[in-house]
Order: sequence, then structure tokens, then C-alpha cells
Amino acid sequence: MKKPSRKSLLVAGGIALVGTAVGVAAARRRRSHSAVQTKDVAPHALLAPPSLEADEIEVTTADGARLRVLAYGDPDAQPLVFSHGWTCNALFWTPQINAFADRYRVIAYDQRGHGASSVGTRVLRPDVLADDLAAVLDATVPAGRRAVLAGHSMGGMSIIAWAERHPEQVHEKAAAVLLASTGMDNLVTDAALVPLPPRFPRVPVAVARPLLGSTMPFAASPITTRALRYVALSPSATAAEVEFCEKIVLECPRRTRGAWGRALSVLDIHEGLANLTVPTSVIVGTADRLTPPVHARRLADGLERAGNLEHLLVLDGVGHMSSVEAIDAFDDEIVHLLDRAGAPVS
Repeated sequence: MKKPSRKSLLVAGGIALVGTAVGVAAARRRRSHSAVQTKDVAPHALLAPPSLEADEIEVTTADGARLRVLAYGDPDAQPLVFSHGWTCNALFWTPQINAFADRYRVIAYDQRGHGASSVGTRVLRPDVLADDLAAVLDATVPAGRRAVLAGHSMGGMSIIAWAERHPEQVHEKAAAVLLASTGMDNLVTDAALVPLPPRFPRVPVAVARPLLGSTMPFAASPITTRALRYVALSPSATAAEVEFCEKIVLECPRRTRGAWGRALSVLDIHEGLANLTVPTSVIVGTADRLTPPVHARRLADGLERAGNLEHLLVLDGVGHMSSVEAIDAFDDEIVHLLDRAGAPVS
């Protein structure tokens, strides 16, 4: 099978598609790897709690923070490591756990201060994201093995920050990378956090930064549901997808939300992009208001210049929660990266 070009560009949803339907179907038949797809199960079944029991691993960082790691599937299988975004937790990856854990070692962790992970004593900054990911990889990816890493939103930023701070670990621990609905800088400038008239296309930075750093309590209500759909999902997201995301987001401690929001408002990790010297794909939805497509295109341009861009996928009508709203497209790219990396099949 001919290796896909590093310069190939896949855009799902209307701009361009490399290859014909016949060619894509043939390529899929030749793949060694696979995932359960939504059409294979009952509607929204991949959003249901995982049927497999997790191995729960506690990783203690240098400053004493305790990170909860959930590992599903055969410990000897090919590792997939998932890093979630701001205000979420490891179970944000439930669709991917359900889709992959029967064949792979699926590893997801609670970011510091989220879920069951403690906040520790360090000032929350990108280097903390980097060091925490490094600690998780050391604890879960055996020597001599390399994982496919997938990060959503702040989880993608964790991967880029890790590559910036620990470049020697990239080839040691990573076989390929998927960066989903994420960015590396200018997050406040480009976000569309609240609806504004056309003459005001963006919230002013002076307003957006306090919004991201707010510790205002959130409670389940129709207003909260509508706000979450507007900010994090798309108008076409199903009620089940919105409910799944809302439950997770509302569980985030408000002080964690505010502290990490303030850190993200000034984030700049662009120097780490060149260190992702493994096949790296980028996914974004056209309806993503938090990290709109301009971020994905900047990431893709930087990866292209470094010679490491695998694919850029722009998903039509999909919001920020791309791994929930577009499960099959998201997982299909992970399958591609597994094949691209030559990962062993369990």
C-alpha cells in the first residue's frame, strides 16, 4: 500500500476530498486496524458507560499532585493515549473507549484539577500540562512501545506543550498524534464565546479573559444547556450528545475551570509544533466557536512546514466537541494513524 503523502489534505464537508469513494473504500478494506462505528451499534450506544472495567492507575507528580488514569483493554495491546480538554475528564473519551478498547489498550487520564485528579501546588501553566502528560506516558506506555496520542482542546495543547518541553520523548513515546479542536496561541482573540452583531465578530480580549477565568457556579438548567450547545457544540448536535457533554462539564470544579481558563487565555506554545516529528493530523469542525478553523489551519501550516502534517480534516457543521459529534470521522483518523505508524495489531 502506497504511503499517504505528508502533504495530503482531507477536508470533510465540502472543500476538497483527496481520492475517490472507490479508492477510499479500498484503502479501508486494506487497513489492519479498526474501530466500532456508530452504524454497528444502537443509536448513541457509544456514549453509554463503558462495559469494560478500567484498570485505575494513580500517577503522582513531582509536586505531589495525584493524577487518575483509567486504562481499558489488554495491557499488552497497542496503546492509545487520550488527553481531554478544559472542564472535562477522562470519561469524555467514552465513545473512543467503547470503540477501541476491545482491540487496544485505551488510556485516558483526568487532567490536573479535573475529575479525580488533585490540583497540586504548581501554578497552572502549559509546562504543567506537559509534565503531567510525560508522567502519564512514563507510567502507562511500556519501554519499547509507542502510543498513538489524541488530544482534544486543552488536551491537544497538552501534547504540543509536551513536545515543546520534552522533545526527546516524542519519538520514544509517540507513534503518531491527533490534534482535535485545539490551538497553540491567540485563543481569546479568535474565539466566538457569545453571540454578537456582525460589526462585532469577536468578544474583546479584555472581556473574554475574565469569562474564561470565571469561577461562577454552573447548575443544570435549560439556560445552561442552551449556552453549552452554543459555545461547545453545534446547532445540529443531538440531545444525547449535548446531555453527555453537559454532565461532564458540570462536574468540573469551578476553581479548576477558572484557574485553567486564566492559563489558557495567555497560552502560547507555538514552538512545540516543530517538535511533533511523527505523523500528526488535525481535526476541526466548521461550527467550532472555542477553537475555530483558523487555529487548525495555523497548526496544519506549521506541521506542513516541518514536514509532519498527515491530514487536516475540516468537518462540516461540527462544533467544538468533535470526538462526540463526529465519532466515526474522529475514530477513522485514529485508525488511519495506527496504520500509518505501523502499529501492531492485537
